Amino acid sequence: MNETRPPHPSGPPDAAPPDAAGLERVPAQRVDTTTGEPADERCAVVVETPLTIMVDQVGSFTIMCTPCDVEALAVGFAFSEGLICSADEIVECVYRPGQQVVGLQLEDPAQLGPGRNLIVTSSCGLCGSRNIDALRAGQFAVGDSLRLPAASLRSAAEQMRTVQRLFSQTGGTHAAAIFDADGRLLAFAEDIGRHNALDKAIGKCLLDGVPLSGQAAILSGRVSLELVAKAARARLEVVAGVSAPSSLAIEVAQRCRITLCGFVREQRATVFSHSHRIGRSGS
Repeated sequence: MNETRPPHPSGPPDAAPPDAAGLERVPAQRVDTTTGEPADERCAVVVETPLTIMVDQVGSFTIMCTPCDVEALAVGFAFSEGLICSADEIVECVYRPGQQVVGLQLEDPAQLGPGRNLIVTSSCGLCGSRNIDALRAGQFAVGDSLRLPAASLRSAAEQMRTVQRLFSQTGGTHAAAIFDADGRLLAFAEDIGRHNALDKAIGKCLLDGVPLSGQAAILSGRVSLELVAKAARARLEVVAGVSAPSSLAIEVAQRCRITLCGFVREQRATVFSHSHRIGRSGS
């Protein structure tokens, strides 16, 4: 891939500080709800802004997101939407920050059919809604190579919490990380949208040449259909969330042979599908 973008930072996922574009400070007034006493303050809030991904000869996709790791978001989104199968299919990736546009030039855009122009809000995703019938039919079934000691779930969740710097400052972001059988984080990202965060983490793996197939994902919130759909597309075998999954997420995980875990907190996790991948620690 020939790209006019700064290289992705090497080293562990916590090596790079969050992009300053991800937050801003605004005036506010804190009120004591017992006494009603007000106090002026400046609050750090997460930035939500439109980013347009322009795929040459295919279409444009405007995503409401947090404007950091935008190249990874564009690549991860293109992958999750089936526009590419690997980063090698991208001839050029150009970010124009003044216009909030990422331009992607693909190797063979003709195979993708007619162009599309879509708007994606920060609270919803597209992949699951468009491919729901295929997902329910199990057409995106993943492999069965990963085995995780239960302690790796806790380790991944704890590591993710320590690197959620935007969340620690604003309280307004979701996080996603890709991790391996040892619970080691391979990629990490934050965004105001939970599906954007996962697309960013997937995009970082694609850009850095980190294999996705047979790995796992840890998510900071609830697990809904579109997140399981993105995991299936990436061939991730385990999806773990610190909150609850939806009924459709469980159904699709079952059909796609994904191990779906919810409530990964402290010393517990609830496994909703394909529990054979989660074993005793040390086994």
